[in-house]
Amino acid sequence: MPETRRGGARARRPLRVTPTRQAAAAISAALRDGALLDAAMERHADALDPRDRRWLQELIYGSLRRRAELDEWLAPRVRGGIARVDADLVDLLRHGVYQLLCMGSVPPYAAIGETVELAKTRHGIGAGQLVNAVLRRIDRERDLPLPLPEDPNDALAITMSQPRWLVDRWVRAIGMDDARARLDAARHEAPIVLRPFGVSAEVLEEELSREGVHVTRHPLVADSLVLPLGTPLLTLDAFTGGRCFVQDPAATLVAHYVAPPADGVVVDLCAAPGGKALELSQHTARVIAADRSPVRVDRLLVGLGRVATDRIHAIVCDAREPAIARADVVLLDVPCTGTGTLRRHPDARWRLRVADIAVMAAVQREILDGAAAAVAPGGLLVYSTCSLEPEENDEQIDAFLARHPEFRLEPPPGSVVPMTTLDAGRLRVRPEHHGADGAFAARLRRAR
Repeated sequence: MPETRRGGARARRPLRVTPTRQAAAAISAALRDGALLDAAMERHADALDPRDRRWLQELIYGSLRRRAELDEWLAPRVRGGIARVDADLVDLLRHGVYQLLCMGSVPPYAAIGETVELAKTRHGIGAGQLVNAVLRRIDRERDLPLPLPEDPNDALAITMSQPRWLVDRWVRAIGMDDARARLDAARHEAPIVLRPFGVSAEVLEEELSREGVHVTRHPLVADSLVLPLGTPLLTLDAFTGGRCFVQDPAATLVAHYVAPPADGVVVDLCAAPGGKALELSQHTARVIAADRSPVRVDRLLVGLGRVATDRIHAIVCDAREPAIARADVVLLDVPCTGTGTLRRHPDARWRLRVADIAVMAAVQREILDGAAAAVAPGGLLVYSTCSLEPEENDEQIDAFLARHPEFRLEPPPGSVVPMTTLDAGRLRVRPEHHGADGAFAARLRRAR
């Protein structure tokens, strides 16, 4: 640590808190105020250089993915427990513990010292003293085992850092072993997976190799390329030049499951941010990408501006009352709880409540009934979610078919998706089995 001499004594200069740690505190405050993680990152991290942004992302996403575990380290070392501590200060403590225990690149003196200075700045000297005492104790005791409850679900909720209600729900639904694997998948960082656009996977792979990036093929989608963790995406010419886009294999499989005719038109009624529309545009003549929010449509257009395509046409349209002519193919990728994408959105697990499942199911039912009116006789309606919950998936489809006898379930043609992802004709991608996000889809054919 830098030092100066003053009156013959050695005086320590106060640590300068780095902009990344200041941004981390601001992002956590925004999340507590109801912001979504992606939006908070965009607002508070845009001015950082790519290296610092990556460091910040590791700290924020990692702290959220391991929040329950971090709290177990903190609780017995904060007198009276962390419930009595200001929420902002608790987040600073979580960030400090995560740096100490999980970020090998951060020396303990920096993890402790800068968190102390940040606590002083935001909450005063007393808060700094609390942070200093707690973090120094954890640093001394880092090799001690973390005590866990005897109840296996309680223990899972801590080690996998998920809400207890969700742990209970998944254990009941799929059994302890699969639930543990699903929870573990949500605990780890998701890889960046690229889809080639306008070029073959082989050409894209060769171009990336020339840039010093050596990719692997994803086992679920053969021409999807997995980047090494930490690859700075925005520095890749192939990405900035529009020859690829980012898409998890689960989302790619939904687009493939649609299986549109090569000369057809697909209406994507809940299209933003536009990834599935991009993939569909490589397999059909035209895609109408619609969303009810003008802001989301604007963002979709910004994203599409990076690639060269004249096959996608964006419009503002409410899927509940679609003001479009009846279409032969309609994709309805509805809003959902997103429990299949918790590894990508680690803030969601702490925001979700069990009641949200019923709320989203009611919204989906309304959208599904409205979208059905946009399907031409003999046409296809494809319903999809990134949820793992039956109320949003199978139960939603079964209830729809009971209300709409003019529709029937239709499996996809041929081998457009791996057989391991099909269940009685419905697409089911499970993180614990397929090494991808979770996804569900059902093809519904309207009678002529």
